[in-house]
Amino acid sequence: MEQPARGDEQAGAAGDAAEALDRPLPDGVRRRVVALVSDAFGGLTVAELPAPLRQYARFTASRRAKFAGNAMAAALESDPLFRQRIGERFKEAQPELAGAVETGAPPAAADPVDVAAAAYVLRPTGWVKLVAAAGEEAQRADAERADEAGRRELERLREEVAAARDRGRAETEELRHDLEAARREAESLHRKLRSAQSDVKRGEAALRRTHGEIDTIRAESAAQVSAAESETRRLKARLAEVEAALEASRRAAREGRSVEDMRLRLLLDTVLDAAQGLRRELALPPVSVHPADTVDAVEPGRMSPKDIAARALSETDPALLDQLLALPQAHLVVDGYNVTKTGYPTMPLEKQRLRLLGGLSALAARSGAEVTCVFDGAELAAPVLLAPPRGVRVLFSKPGVTADELIRQLVRAEPPGRPVVVVSTDREVADGVAKAGARPVASALLLKRLSRAL
Repeated sequence: MEQPARGDEQAGAAGDAAEALDRPLPDGVRRRVVALVSDAFGGLTVAELPAPLRQYARFTASRRAKFAGNAMAAALESDPLFRQRIGERFKEAQPELAGAVETGAPPAAADPVDVAAAAYVLRPTGWVKLVAAAGEEAQRADAERADEAGRRELERLREEVAAARDRGRAETEELRHDLEAARREAESLHRKLRSAQSDVKRGEAALRRTHGEIDTIRAESAAQVSAAESETRRLKARLAEVEAALEASRRAAREGRSVEDMRLRLLLDTVLDAAQGLRRELALPPVSVHPADTVDAVEPGRMSPKDIAARALSETDPALLDQLLALPQAHLVVDGYNVTKTGYPTMPLEKQRLRLLGGLSALAARSGAEVTCVFDGAELAAPVLLAPPRGVRVLFSKPGVTADELIRQLVRAEPPGRPVVVVSTDREVADGVAKAGARPVASALLLKRLSRAL
């Protein structure tokens, strides 16, 4: 049984040697040959397959055509027995086409590619011509199809170009109209802009003139206001002097005696109280001086000038204020806002006044001295509603008069020799009252005294 197959193999090899392709298979024919081999591949056993193709035995036809195409084409060209087995499977699958190809008279209606693939597998006499003719026919058909496709593509492109040309023409015309409208609008805007610029320039010139006139009017008004304020201050000062003189004359008329009489009486009371105080301080016996008492000698227990100097107190010791207020007929004059703004400046003015007056009331009750507290009222818009505490005289300076001037007036009103103590940190006030005979002390000294338990 194997000898006829071996003989057929030898005859096929001799035929192949006699006829051979002088060019590669056309691509369409090659793909069709690979498809024929892949379809017939499944009808062979593993032993009937060439060794390189046995690994694809379990693949489907489509996967064999995809992954084993080159290997099947090579085995078909180099292995006559494999090609013969594929031919037998092809004859069984397509007997009519196989018989027509072997007789050399393929049907005219058959696909040239199928005819060429069958001739390549079956290798009948003249198969090279069939493959070549089929390849030329396939190329001619491909060329005709390509030409037809090219003509259709060219016609489509021509239509697109014509449509694009028409659209471009329409768009160009529309853009031309838009450009013309934009040009007209730009010219109108330019005219409006020039008109607006002219209006702005005229407005700026008018504004500059108005500013100049306003500055002139403002300067004239400022000069007039300054002159009016100066005149008002002068009139206020003159009016204050007249009112002060009138009030003094009225007070003298009511009391029926002059200011000098009051000062003399107050001085006399001061001298008497001072004498009584000296008598109590020195503990003098109620007898007259004996001649022996005039003899200069040192008696046991008597204080010397050195001892008296040792009793002096510091200017910052609150006890110094107690000693000054202990003098007979002492008068304590307090610069109110100078003290409050030194001790508690962050509080409102009303609370500053109430806190200071409360402390002064307790101090007056303790010391028995006359206490006068002066506040600056020159800037007040209306009179202050305040109930003075017991033992403290509260005064506000009149409009145009400062608290410093009112303090100096109070000191000058006292008779010479009366102990007057002025509390103020203002150096000008301190120097002025000191020249008038008063004793100035710092505001901090009074604050220390008030902070102690009364």
